[in-house]
Amino acid sequence: MTKRDNQAKTEDARRHDRNEVALRGVLTTAPEHRVFGSGASLARLLVTIRLSAPRSRTDVIPVTVWEPDAAVIEAERGTPVDVIGQVHRRFWTDAEGRHSRVEVVATEIELGKIEATA
Repeated sequence: MTKRDNQAKTEDARRHDRNEVALRGVLTTAPEHRVFGSGASLARLLVTIRLSAPRSRTDVIPVTVWEPDAAVIEAERGTPVDVIGQVHRRFWTDAEGRHSRVEVVATEIELGKIEATA
């Protein structure tokens, strides 16, 4: 390792930035699957998460999965899902103006493995 590589590693170790998300919930709807002209594929999921503490609430979180497995594409509404990923904010402009959206881009996804808790 060069002195420069070691210095960069030390600077990274001092940073506290971190972007990791873990979600557990159920699919709100069936995934939306798109294939682009380049051949790239993505699935957009909506994951419903119900929490009871510290207060009762329900959140619906948008999740993007690049190059999804067939199981993800074919999943149905209500399917339990575990997602590991990163939060991203997307910007775009259309005829209605400038928009932004916060979503989770999944790096790992597991369907149907959530066990009920007592």
